[in-house]
Amino acid sequence: MTLFTATTLMMSSCMTTGVGTTSTGNSTGDVLTSVLGAVLGQVLLGGTTYDQSGILGNWNYYAPGAAFTTQQALTKAGGTATINNMASSLASNYGNIGINRSNTSFSFLAGNKFSAKVNGIPFSGTYTYNAQNGEIALKTATETIKGNVTKTEKGMGLMFDATQMTNLLRKEGKVSNAAAVQAVSKLAKSTNGARVGFELTK
Repeated sequence: MTLFTATTLMMSSCMTTGVGTTSTGNSTGDVLTSVLGAVLGQVLLGGTTYDQSGILGNWNYYAPGAAFTTQQALTKAGGTATINNMASSLASNYGNIGINRSNTSFSFLAGNKFSAKVNGIPFSGTYTYNAQNGEIALKTATETIKGNVTKTEKGMGLMFDATQMTNLLRKEGKVSNAAAVQAVSKLAKSTNGARVGFELTK
């Protein structure tokens, strides 16, 4: 969904945008700010995220996810077009790895426990989550992987920087396609503030 389309929908409906924000009574400027900060999970810090209970449940891979840490970083990188290009490249590399809806999922449970599969390889552990800024840390038997949670149009974005994403794919997902993992990592490094990961749905 383009920024124009998302803005039009929000202004015409004056209802929930699909990512948990409401535009009732907002000025055009407020609506644009809401779109830029929340729709599609493009911005992590200052965007719309879930409270602690909101992340609970079973989440399945739906599509590649890309975002930027701040609105400034997103704008400097080229905005929505850059996000779309990154997502397209991620889709190709995820396809090379073999990531799909049936073999990649995350389940967040009460008591701060989680279980997950990436590329069909299961792993589990505990997690900590900061609902104020969407930061999440997945602690497994061998490492702690830090990332960000954000609301997206379809559900939840789970995003990581280059190092954390590489660890997730290689150490936890046991991905043997080194070239594809390197390409994913390179995308996250390509622009300051970029993050890559997964869009998840229940």
